[in-house]
Amino acid sequence: MQQAESRLPSEVQQSGVTVEKSQSSFLLILAVYDKTNRATSSDISDWLVSNMQDPLARVEGVGSLQVFGAEYAMRVWMDPTKLASYSLMPSDVQSAIEAQNVQVSAGKIGALPSSNAQQLTATVRAQSRLQTPDQFKAIIVKSQADGSVVRLSDVARVEMGSEDYTATANLNGHPAAGIAVMMAPGANALDTATLVKSKIAEFQRQMPQGYDIAYPKDSTEFIKISVEDVIQTLFEAIILVVCVMYLFLQNFRATLIPAVAVPVVLLGTFGVLALFGYSINTLTLFAMVLAIGLLVDDAIVVVENVERIMRDEGLPAREATEKSMGEISGALVAIALVLSAVFLPMAFFGGSTGVIYRQFSVTIISAMMLSVVVALTLTPALCGALLSHSKPHTKGFFGAFNRLWGRTEAGYQRRVLGGLRRGAVMMGAYALICGAMALAMWKLPGSFLPVEDQGEIMVQYTLPAGATAVRTAEVRRQVTDWFLTKEKANTDVIFTVDGFSFSGSGQNAGMAFVSLKNWSQRKGDDNTAQAIALRATKELGTIRDATLFAMTPPSVDGLGQSNGFTFELMASGGTDRDSLMKLRSQLLAAANQSSELQSVRANDLPQMPQLQVDIDNNKAVSLGLSLSDVTDTLSSAWGGTYVNDFIDRGRVKKVYIQGESDARAVPSDLGKWFVRGSDNSMTPFSAFATTHWQYGPESLVRYNGSAAFEIQGENAAGFSSGAAMDKMEKLADSLPAGSTWAWSGISLQEKLASGQAMSLYAISILVVFLCLAALYESWSVPFSVIMVIPLGLLGAALAATLRGLSNDVYFQVALLTTIGLSSKNAILIVEFAESAVDEGYSLSRAAIRAAQTRLRPIVMTSLAFIAGVLPLAIATGAGANSRVAIGTGIIGGTLTATLLAVFFVPLFFVLVKRLFTRQRPSQE
Repeated sequence: MQQAESRLPSEVQQSGVTVEKSQSSFLLILAVYDKTNRATSSDISDWLVSNMQDPLARVEGVGSLQVFGAEYAMRVWMDPTKLASYSLMPSDVQSAIEAQNVQVSAGKIGALPSSNAQQLTATVRAQSRLQTPDQFKAIIVKSQADGSVVRLSDVARVEMGSEDYTATANLNGHPAAGIAVMMAPGANALDTATLVKSKIAEFQRQMPQGYDIAYPKDSTEFIKISVEDVIQTLFEAIILVVCVMYLFLQNFRATLIPAVAVPVVLLGTFGVLALFGYSINTLTLFAMVLAIGLLVDDAIVVVENVERIMRDEGLPAREATEKSMGEISGALVAIALVLSAVFLPMAFFGGSTGVIYRQFSVTIISAMMLSVVVALTLTPALCGALLSHSKPHTKGFFGAFNRLWGRTEAGYQRRVLGGLRRGAVMMGAYALICGAMALAMWKLPGSFLPVEDQGEIMVQYTLPAGATAVRTAEVRRQVTDWFLTKEKANTDVIFTVDGFSFSGSGQNAGMAFVSLKNWSQRKGDDNTAQAIALRATKELGTIRDATLFAMTPPSVDGLGQSNGFTFELMASGGTDRDSLMKLRSQLLAAANQSSELQSVRANDLPQMPQLQVDIDNNKAVSLGLSLSDVTDTLSSAWGGTYVNDFIDRGRVKKVYIQGESDARAVPSDLGKWFVRGSDNSMTPFSAFATTHWQYGPESLVRYNGSAAFEIQGENAAGFSSGAAMDKMEKLADSLPAGSTWAWSGISLQEKLASGQAMSLYAISILVVFLCLAALYESWSVPFSVIMVIPLGLLGAALAATLRGLSNDVYFQVALLTTIGLSSKNAILIVEFAESAVDEGYSLSRAAIRAAQTRLRPIVMTSLAFIAGVLPLAIATGAGANSRVAIGTGIIGGTLTATLLAVFFVPLFFVLVKRLFTRQRPSQE
């Protein structure tokens, strides 16, 4: 920064360069408004900025503030006719204020060094800064030859006005002002918002009568409710899992043992999260919900096997536990390693996707490692102490269930045997399943993150170039009225800011921040934020004098200001800005005709009319004018000049000079302003300057060092964000030469994530294979486990397709979980079959025996896991779409991974063993 700053123009260096470390999106917006409508927006702004801006800026976690309003300033509105009558220029007014509005440091009486006879010290006070408009009016601007003086009130109107008139705010139609809070990088949203609101509460008691506070935007409400909903889901998952366990075990003591593992493992996982510096947030809680089903699996396998041995062999609990652990310890370790291996690569991905993946990875791996430790230590001890022989239920509900299960097991054994005999047919079916899985995955639309109803809508309204604040205010009133009447049932508050928008600032721009009512009060698809935004865009789009777009916040704070895509069209090959603008117009026209896209617009203000003042320097000099006086007069009269500061109720505020509004309203007003020559004669601007109209941008944007235009838009209904982005790329590639393009914001992260997905799957499967190869000391046996993965992926893809979901980051987490669960089911059969082969059984007999023995724990653990994630799949309210994406994929994947794998895994085991190893003598 220091190296670059020295190369900036002197005017920029004089104004100063500000560097802020903060996120780009708003954490919350504080609005102060007057319920009585007695105060003006300027009055409220002054109170807000004077009292609350600095304290809020110092709150821990706050990166920067965006103020919608300004504090008071001493405004000196100069009259050009009166100035000229006294042979004065704006620079004379500025010099007079600088000389007479000054803080004089006069020292002390008796200050050291002093004589030994000095008996008194005292501070000498002279002139101090002025404080009231009357004091400024009395400033002497000029002394006349006759001894009279020209005071500031003789040539200007002095008032306490606003420092900046750019933004004017309203809340539900009441005059207002606001402050938007942006977090510092790395800050915690909930902690920061709590501290900010606590600080605001301190000032609320000091507010003038009639003033009140509202939060038209508060992203932490969505976070808090999302976390509360996920916590509720967590408890629902625990209850459902316990119910499934009791259905199969039919014994309170047996059910209690796996249930005890849940709090033990969860508490340990919380400790690991704290060690890694993670908070309890929606992502870690999502992972906790997934972990509920996974962590009870190990305990269920232990309890079920101990009960089977006690029932079949008549052993007491202690001996049965010892024998059981000898049989299944290897499988438990293998399952833990495989599930950890599936999620381990997630921890090493970068970007925004990596932030999401890492929290899932650390949480699930921690839970799995702790789960297997509990299953190998605490669970066997509880089995030996709590389990006892009991007769199976023969009557009632459990009796009917047991008879049904007995018939299921018998039928299952026959079908497994039939599958082994018709291996070619089964492998043909497997090939078809793999093809269907690949097709379903390929057809699944891609996106980055689900669009969530965050309880907020933003409306951006832009008027034609050159439109005044009066016209913008009329549009604002129509927007406010629409939300407070047509959407009254859904709208809580609407906070509007004229003069500010995400596209830029100006009199022809404005924004509305709409806070919707609680999710519980907005039932139905027609009352979601997305549905309301679509209605607002459609109905408010009929306003003739403006272009309006309603938007919802981005799925991830800090990645843009709204949902949808962000596209950068950049100049290349020496293309100038005008040519690039023509290319942009072609692209926008094509995009708005596409069925895959909607609301595609340039994210900047239209080119504004500009009055170009051409000063004839030669003529000005020949008239005896100083060119610096010419430019200073023009700048002060039309643009305003900051002079110095004054004191208002103990606060330092600014003094500005500027021409009266009626002396800068039309181009001909330039002729009202005069410049004093070297002979003290006054020369009007019309004598040496001419004007003409032109159009130009209010600001210039560069992206990656090139001139650029930012384009925003959304995918149309029925199309994914990935399809919309692909369409934009095709349209941009079809433009004539002279431009290139890039993605930014959340769209860039989506592109990066889509490129990482296949790598993530491949690495996870590879790591699983290597873990199994090391565990079984074989390169062949792992294939019988890996081959089951497509069976689970098919179900996940079909479930997502049926519910109209996309292949987003959360669905990818569901796919990875499905890979782990599919492998787990296969391991339970393969591990037992390997042991049977070692005991001398033939491959077919070993596979059938393993399948029959492991069917019950496989079905029980799978149903328990489905029950655990069922609340995710049917979630509603805040953050529901993310939960639905994970839950739907996992339930679909678990169903097919269970229903198909129990038939295919025995076949895979037999085929792989026959292909890679010699069969040993069998024991039938």
